[in-house]
Amino acid sequence: MFAYESLDIWKLAVAYAKSIYRITRQFPKSEYYGLVNQLRRAAVSISANIAEGSGSTSLKDKLNFLDIAIKSALETTSEIQIAFELKFIDRTTRDELYEEAEKIIRKIRAFKKFLKNDKP
Repeated sequence: MFAYESLDIWKLAVAYAKSIYRITRQFPKSEYYGLVNQLRRAAVSISANIAEGSGSTSLKDKLNFLDIAIKSALETTSEIQIAFELKFIDRTTRDELYEEAEKIIRKIRAFKKFLKNDKP
């Protein structure tokens, strides 16, 4: 087991990506190389950056990867809103995905704060 696999933020990010994959299966086939692909890549990027940052030796590098994970989560919210406006998802689904993204972002920010305060 890798160290990042025990992090709640990584587990939440993986669950979020799975939700995005499940929901985007219902999008029109014409969106596969557009919104579906972009949304999936952004969602997967969250957990990928958490994992990649865990291998960093410097605090600055770890925090940078966590910042990228936050940015990827924010990217998904913009794409989710577009999907909602195009009527690919309903308001309830949009709201649930927003809540999941907000939770991930809050927890990543809390983890960053912990890392900054836990300097040797």
